[in-house]
Parts: sequence; structure tokens; C-alpha cells
Amino acid sequence: MIQLSGAGKRFGPKLLFDDLDWLITPKERAGLVGGNGTGKSTLLKVIGGLESLDYGSINYTKGIRIGYLPQDGLRVEGRTVFAECMSVFEAVKDLEIELEQLSARMSELDPASEEYAQVADRFERADSEFRARDGYTIESQCGAVLTGLGFRKEDWGRQTEEFSGGWQMRLALAKLLLEKPNLLLLDEPTNHLDLEARTWLEEYLTNYENAFILISHDRYFLDVTVKKIVEIWNKKVQFYTGGYEKYRQQKAERLAQLEAAYKNQQDKIQQLEAFINRFRYQATKAKQVQSRIKELEKIERIELPPEEKTIHFSFPQPKASGRVVAECKGVSKHYGSKRVLDDVNFTIERGDRIALLGVNGAGKSTLIKLLAGTEPLTAGEYRLGHNVEPDYFAQDQYKELDVNARLLDDLSSAAPRTTQTELRNLLGCFLFSEDDVFKQIGVLSGGERNRYALARMLLHPSNFLLLDEPTNHLDIRAKDVLLESLERFTGTVVFVSHDRYFIEHLATRIFEVADGTVHVFPGNYADYLWRKAGGPETAPTIADVLIGVPPAEPVLMPAPETAKSGKRLNPMKLKQMQEQAKQLEDRIAELESHIQQSELSLSDFAGPEQAVRLANLLESQRAELDRVMAEWEDVSGQIEATA
Repeated sequence: MIQLSGAGKRFGPKLLFDDLDWLITPKERAGLVGGNGTGKSTLLKVIGGLESLDYGSINYTKGIRIGYLPQDGLRVEGRTVFAECMSVFEAVKDLEIELEQLSARMSELDPASEEYAQVADRFERADSEFRARDGYTIESQCGAVLTGLGFRKEDWGRQTEEFSGGWQMRLALAKLLLEKPNLLLLDEPTNHLDLEARTWLEEYLTNYENAFILISHDRYFLDVTVKKIVEIWNKKVQFYTGGYEKYRQQKAERLAQLEAAYKNQQDKIQQLEAFINRFRYQATKAKQVQSRIKELEKIERIELPPEEKTIHFSFPQPKASGRVVAECKGVSKHYGSKRVLDDVNFTIERGDRIALLGVNGAGKSTLIKLLAGTEPLTAGEYRLGHNVEPDYFAQDQYKELDVNARLLDDLSSAAPRTTQTELRNLLGCFLFSEDDVFKQIGVLSGGERNRYALARMLLHPSNFLLLDEPTNHLDIRAKDVLLESLERFTGTVVFVSHDRYFIEHLATRIFEVADGTVHVFPGNYADYLWRKAGGPETAPTIADVLIGVPPAEPVLMPAPETAKSGKRLNPMKLKQMQEQAKQLEDRIAELESHIQQSELSLSDFAGPEQAVRLANLLESQRAELDRVMAEWEDVSGQIEATA
């Protein structure tokens, strides 16, 4: 269908890729992966004919139809949502109009006349074409795609200009899917989709009759939809069979094989060079020396690609909060006659990592704003616990930044004790590399500013993080850095995300926002899916859910004891206990710092004796932390009971 031969592309002086040979078949189902700036979007545009090659050639089958969806920037206006989708079928509608005219014409003509025969022949051919294009089902096709992508039926009659940029991109995707081109080119199609719409799109693409190539930073989406991974790395394009997880396995195996071949070749080269150097000046060995010199010259040297750096960043841990972080009792939120939340009740405890799930418009962002205190309650009571300091990351967090400051300077002023190397590593994790770190915040796009705002917040996290879609605009590497930092975070996190891998590996509880209330599900995303499907109490992994593996035996965990009310203390005793709690909090912070340092030291292997000593030290530090934490909880509980 499409043949790329020796294809290469530059972006200014930078070579993105070269020597690419790729035959794109009528049933191609490929995912493009690679680091930020490697040329994924550029390659997609080259295939779509929107950009030209600098080297090589690209040839297309005659009559091929290609549909391309960029990351953002598309906008339409002047029609209703449904009419905009129906505009895809203008040729079919023209056929329908022609059929009506032909039918009316035949009713006026003499069936025995030659003109009638000609009109009837044209009617038959037009009707066959109309049926082949599913002309009788175009309205239902539009409805099915709009519903699948999250448009409610009451929205179909609204003007397109009333919708935000994300919904505009959903509409553009809907039109492409309805057009059914021979080749779909989708650049991060899941960016603006919630979980339900992503799941629907996965099923649609799985059953799609033609070819597609897509870019996505959603591992699960790639695993379900594609049968081939095409990676751009180190200016070369490599092909892997299977989804994302198989690609990771195959890449590791290829690298191991390459390293083994490189080692064997180096051993061979050293042997030849040693022989040549040893006998170079002995006349009796001249023939053998020349033979080995020729053999050495014929060796095609294996080159190892540069090592992909895995960056870890140690974020400072926050001070400890009370066991109960936040409580909602009978909370309601209304906007005029619209009732978003009604009589919501739940408790958030220290260490919880809660994912807020629900369809778009269910009230997830409203709930997280209520928790952050940026939205007032309509009714009910919301109370923060002892020592709780909330920090809210909004979808438009970039509006709070100083637009005149440079990235590195601004980050350095926020963390004066952090080295420039560490700060640049952190910026690199969030896709700001090389000269990007010297850019002014004001020249960045909204997505880039949000990425930077997230990195900045993680330098000094509070003990109660409220994150509204923090994974937006992050590639897989940046998501991994964020995920790792939040997994090691000792505070409490409530977050909204549409990335299932991120939810699965971070969440300890799921709050589903639906029908004006909040349903609480213990466990991670796989547990949530299992329970939603009517499974027993204990769920397997998310992979097991997808393939139907039965769950393990349930393990019943005891419910946490609630603090009992005590007698009111006299002021002197209360002050002493508050001072004791403060000393214990300082000790907890000190121990957490020591533990973090010991973990870092243990990761740098310096011999078995040192490793054993550090392991024992780490174990004793953790035991001491548990003891001090228990003492602090007891004192804090007594203080809270007097409130």
C-alpha cells in the first residue's frame, strides 16, 4: 500500500532518522514509540504526505485514502455536532438526493419508453452504490461513534463552537473514524479521552477493517490495539512484533544479544591485535601476521547504541499528618439547578493514594476542587485533619507561573539547595532538555507550562497532594518518573488520571464519581474492574482481568480502629502533649531522611560486607520509625480527642 525505501528526515541540522525501509500493508496495525523529539510525529506526517523526505523515497498505491489526526489544533464551527459528523457523508447524501429525483422522474415517464429505461438503469447503479456505502445506516453510524467518544445525545444539537479544544479533537476523531480511510494516522488520539472513551476506541480499532498507525503514551492502549511496535531510537527505526510489553521484552533480548556479540567480537579483535603486535617484526611469522591484518580489516565492527539513561530523582518528603487526612460528611455541590454532588460521605487517611474515576462531566474535577478548598460547598461539612497541608495541581496550573522567568532559574530559586545537575535531570524527565532549560516560561505552550508546573511542585510537595490529570502531556518516560516519585511519597495523594497503567500502579483506593455521589472501592484499578464486573472481593492483576484468570482466595484485613473520645485535658497537659507531638514529628522527618539516604547508599553496591551492614542499618531505622510513628499516632489521637 505504501513503500518507504532508504527514507531519511532532518529537522534543521538534526538528523531524526535515516535508512528506513518500511512496507505498510493494507492490514498494518502499528504503534510508533520513541523519546520526545525523536521524530515520531514527523514520520507520521511524512507517511500522510504532509511533509517530504530529505533522503530516499515513498510510493503510494493509486487511489489510497489517508486520514490524519494531529495532537491538537483542529477546530470547526458553524454547524451542530451531528451535522458536522454527517458532513463526512456528503457524497452519500448526494446519492440519496439523486435517487429521490430519479424515482420521481420514473413515476412521470412511460415505462415502455427508452428514456425510462435509461433513468431506471441509472437508478439501479446509484442504488447499488448507495447500499455499498451503507447509505441507509449513516445516521446510526454517526450516533454510535459520537456516543462512544462521550458525546451525550443532548449535545448532538449544540453548535460545535460551544465545545472546548479537547471536545473539538474528539469531534475531529469521530469524523475520521466515520470516513474509514484505507490508512488512519493518529497522533496521540487518547490525549483528550476519558477511560470509557479510550475503552470504546480500543474496541473500535480492534475491529477496524483497514490499516492504522498511531502514536500513544498509554501502554495498555498500545497493548490492546497494535500488532507491531515501530521505535525511533538513536536515529534508526526498529521493528518489533506484538504490543508494548512484548516490545520491551524483545528490545531487552536484542540488546543482550548485541552486547554478547560485541563482547565476542572485541575478544576476537584483541586476540588478532595481540598476535600482530607480538610477531610483527619476526620474518618467520610475516605471512601469518599479514593474514591476521587482512582478517582484522574485514571485520565489520559492531557498535553498541548509547545507553538509555534511567533517571531517578529524590524528592523531599513532607512532614507527617494525622491519621485522618480529610473527612466529607453530607457534602453537596450544586451549580444553580445542576446538582453535581449530593450527600457525599467518605474519609481519607494518611498514606492513601486515591484515584478519582468517572465519565467526563461526572464531577471529578469539582470534587478535587472541593478537597483543595478552591470551590465552596453547597451543603455538608468538609474537615481537614491534624497537620494536613493540601497542595492542588489544576489542569491549568501554568497560569500561576511567572511568565518572565527562565525554567532553570525559576526551578533553582524554588530549590536553592539542589544542584544544577539534579535540576536539569528533573527538567529532562519532564521533556525539557539541552537549551530548553533556558527558555522563558512565557514562550511555552499550555501543555509545556503544565509539565513544568508539575515538576516544580514535586520539589517541595505538601503532605496532601491533589492532582487533576497530572499525566496529561507526559510521555511514557516522564510518567514513569512521576509514578516512581509518588510511589515513594510518604504523604497522601488524590488524583484524576485517564492512564490505566498509572492508576493501576499508584492507586490504593478508587473513588468512582457517578450519579451525584462517590462510590468507594478498596484496592487498585484491577480490583475495581473485578468488582464492577461482579467478581468476588479479592481481585487479580489487571492483566488477569483481561484474560480471565480466576482470583486468589480473599484475605480479610481488619478495619482500622477509630480514635475514641477522651476526657478534655487541662491546658498545661495539652501543651506538653503538643510539644511532644512536635518533637516526634521532627524525629519522624529525621528518620525518613536517614532511611532515604540508606536506600540510596544500598543501591550503590560497594561489596558484600558493606551491603550487609547497610541492610541491617536500614532495618533498624525502619523499626525505629514504626515505633516513633506509633507513639506519635497515640499522642495525636489524644490531642484530636480533646478538640
